[in-house]
Amino acid sequence: MDHKLVIKNIKEGRFEKIYFLHGEEPYFIDQITDAIVEHAMEEHERDFNQVILYGKEAEPLSLISELKGYPMMGQRKLVVLKEAQEFKQLDQLESYCDAPSDTTIFVINYKYKTYDSRKKIIKSATKNGLLFKSEKIKDYLLSDWVQSQVKSIGYTISSKACMLLIESIGNDLNRIVNEIEKLSIILEKGTAINDVHIEENIGISKDYNVFELTNALAQRDLLKALKIVDYFEHNPKATDMVVVVANLFKFFTQLMRIHFLPNKTKDAVANSLKVHPYVAGELINASRNFNPKILARNVELLYDYDLKSKGVGSTGAVGQGDLMREMVFQLVN
Repeated sequence: MDHKLVIKNIKEGRFEKIYFLHGEEPYFIDQITDAIVEHAMEEHERDFNQVILYGKEAEPLSLISELKGYPMMGQRKLVVLKEAQEFKQLDQLESYCDAPSDTTIFVINYKYKTYDSRKKIIKSATKNGLLFKSEKIKDYLLSDWVQSQVKSIGYTISSKACMLLIESIGNDLNRIVNEIEKLSIILEKGTAINDVHIEENIGISKDYNVFELTNALAQRDLLKALKIVDYFEHNPKATDMVVVVANLFKFFTQLMRIHFLPNKTKDAVANSLKVHPYVAGELINASRNFNPKILARNVELLYDYDLKSKGVGSTGAVGQGDLMREMVFQLVN
């Protein structure tokens, strides 16, 4: 079954008791999982009836207890087992999958590889729920997929630009979608994306731009952030301190606003921040890595470094590279 049809059924409220999502392509698995989390219940029901566990930390008995528990003040429970490929006791869930609860939606998010189809749990999940195998898009079909993805958000893309995008990123759907969404932020709806747009906004140095620095900081990945700063230092035309500070200031203030929103669903955040729902989803994920106290500190730090970059309050001549390294180190720690 195509992932779009699965998501269509979910949006229309037709849920399965079990979703066993597995395969080499994580993009489609995450898309289905996100759709279930968004549509399975109302925001106010989630505190009591939504449980998200991760394979490395999940315990079989505790997981089964959650699956068999009754919903509180709601129609159903939602139990999501993310990174299920790290959960070594999947076989212990066979008995549950043979007779799943009528009031629980159980999502098994098993990424990067295919689960053994000979296992009994696969047969039980197929009988009592939905088995979805997420396969990599064949290289020769990737261009058509990119064209379709671009069209779905209101743009077109030339063949040359499409190939440049694929050559720069490869067969990584998450990254392709991420780069397309970045373009949609800066280009007017209906624009025909060409190779110049790709070169100027993505280009061969796709890992070394302000967007990727922001992403590295969002994940608190100091090593990658410092690597990008080193690139900026040796390639002054790539960006400058003023642009970096402005982008990071916007990013951290958006995260701060998310923390104080009463409704933190993707659509509500998108509407409040006036950003695309995809960007809202990325910001929501990043907000979980920074508490409000750290965010307030980071906003203050950026204000200080903005002044320093303009020569105010700095002691002696400090290069932009050193200043940026110092700033990045403090923002992450």
